[in-house]
Amino acid sequence: MRRHVLRRLLIGVLLAATPGPFVPVDGVAQVIKSGPLTCPGVALTFDLCPVRKGSGYDRPLMDYLIAHRIPATFFMSGKWMAKHEPEVNHLLGIEFFEVGTHGDVHAHLPMHDADEQRTEILGPVKILQDHYAHTATLFRPPYGEYNDVTVAVVQLLGLQFIQWNIESGDPDPTLSAEHILARVTKRVKPGSIIVFHANGKGKQTRQVIEQLATKVLPQKGLQPMTVSELLNCQSPTP
Repeated sequence: MRRHVLRRLLIGVLLAATPGPFVPVDGVAQVIKSGPLTCPGVALTFDLCPVRKGSGYDRPLMDYLIAHRIPATFFMSGKWMAKHEPEVNHLLGIEFFEVGTHGDVHAHLPMHDADEQRTEILGPVKILQDHYAHTATLFRPPYGEYNDVTVAVVQLLGLQFIQWNIESGDPDPTLSAEHILARVTKRVKPGSIIVFHANGKGKQTRQVIEQLATKVLPQKGLQPMTVSELLNCQSPTP
């Protein structure tokens, strides 16, 4: 109860100081880690975090997803977008892809106060709105880190807070494709949200996605969906 009251007070303070078109939503923001268990689908999600080395764009993975029309959701950081304008435009134009945001400079949000967190969260939302005429409603925190302040700010901005219930571990250079695939296969179930990376950090990601899409998911009676499709998914008709 005390945590709930503090969060509501924080929202009130932020709202009083917040300019711009964003309208707060009713109720406490929900941290979403999965979709309905009755849905025969899973969400393949890919973080696009900034990188220090390499192109920052996993072209073989993207080409595979596009060639096979596999629905996917991408969470872009502002710093990544600044270096990949053609790629942002390209991904926004693909009808079976969905684009959300992933913080501006990929900061550790719990280390910052409410105003700093708002700036970090809102940065890429405004970039997509102002430069690409795209309204992004999905948000994933950098590193998956958040606290009560983060949840309150996300609520204030009217965004959906998307986490995951399966971490692929694909950026780990010590993990083979077989290891990652086994890890995901063991955990995947109806409604799962799986996190991968599409910024080149996952050396095995394309291979894992191919195996998931062609073997694992069909064998389990599951199909890839965007996050929004998953959250709005209806139970199959008997």
